[in-house]
Amino acid sequence: MTTSTPPGVKPADGYAGDVSPALAFEWVQSGEAVLVDVRTDAEREWVGYVPGAVALAWKQWPGMAMNPSFEAGLTAAVPAGKKVVLLCRSGVRSVAAARCAALLGLAAYNILEGFEGDPDNIGQRGHLGGWRFHGLPWRQN
Repeated sequence: MTTSTPPGVKPADGYAGDVSPALAFEWVQSGEAVLVDVRTDAEREWVGYVPGAVALAWKQWPGMAMNPSFEAGLTAAVPAGKKVVLLCRSGVRSVAAARCAALLGLAAYNILEGFEGDPDNIGQRGHLGGWRFHGLPWRQN
């Protein structure tokens, strides 16, 4: 038996797939998915956050040590039958978090480009892609 990949999803190794920020937002708005922001508290505080997202750091600041409560927090945040879309700064930590979520039995998707996107030619983020770049809801303290 083969399973088909939903439209707009790029196949991935070890988790359900990669999705654009727009598709992730669509799923969250429709109630199909829970958005989990895996960035550190410091990143969300200084750079900005997505209103309504579950804040659950994959690694903790300072030192970037693994969050020992990540798995328990993730299973508590995602109701049975819902997808989880995972967001980090640039779409790297969220891949690791998606693989972890898949091992927990969740339909886990990485949000491509992350919150800030890749750095541009002068090393600044936010100009080439990401949640904010695409005009999706976010706030800054």
